[in-house]
Amino acid sequence: MREIVFDTETTGLDPSNGDRLVEIGCIELINRIPTGATYHAYFNPERDMPAAAEAVHGLSARFLSDKPLFRDKAQELLDFLGDAMLVAHNARFDFGFLNAELERCARPAVDLARMIDSLTIARTLHPGAKHSLDALCSRYGIDRSHRIKHGALLDAELLAQLYVELTGGRQIGLSLVAESMTTVDVAQIDIVAQAADRPVRTARVFTASAAELERHAAFLDKLDNPLWRDGAAPAGG
Repeated sequence: MREIVFDTETTGLDPSNGDRLVEIGCIELINRIPTGATYHAYFNPERDMPAAAEAVHGLSARFLSDKPLFRDKAQELLDFLGDAMLVAHNARFDFGFLNAELERCARPAVDLARMIDSLTIARTLHPGAKHSLDALCSRYGIDRSHRIKHGALLDAELLAQLYVELTGGRQIGLSLVAESMTTVDVAQIDIVAQAADRPVRTARVFTASAAELERHAAFLDKLDNPLWRDGAAPAGG
């Protein structure tokens, strides 16, 4: 199963009010295991950068001025996403900006049926707790000491670790789907196959026979008042 964990940085909170996507970072998972494949890009938003937004991610209008426009990288991004399920934290926010940018360049929106919201999962698992990415990383012991400001690829990397923990940790299920097998899956299948080839042996019987019980009783008769025989019937009794 292929999934893409992604995060975005923007100029603000609402694409319908002119806010734009300025960065996206994506991490590929196969059967919840990172493959090492990533996608990362900055975009020129063709507008100013509000101070409040720059304080969050550190991306200035000057830094972004020579970066490509979203429409120039759209196909490259869509090729990386493919038809995978897409995981984001507070996913409607990220999907809203992604689809707004796709609409601006006359491309079809990403189907919301592909959306997996890790925030919803966290709220279900930990009602009443804090559900920010920082708080959840602390809960699950995920190191974020290198996170000074928000950054799309770094946040996607942290979220990928968190998503694995939220969906069962490292206990990856055994997959028998050939096209999505990992090295771990193949090793597990080999162990199961080897076990299936072993001959079936009749279960060993560990109950003492009548002759063995008789010999044991005769041995006890030779002992002087054995404590462990208190209350037991004498041999032959």
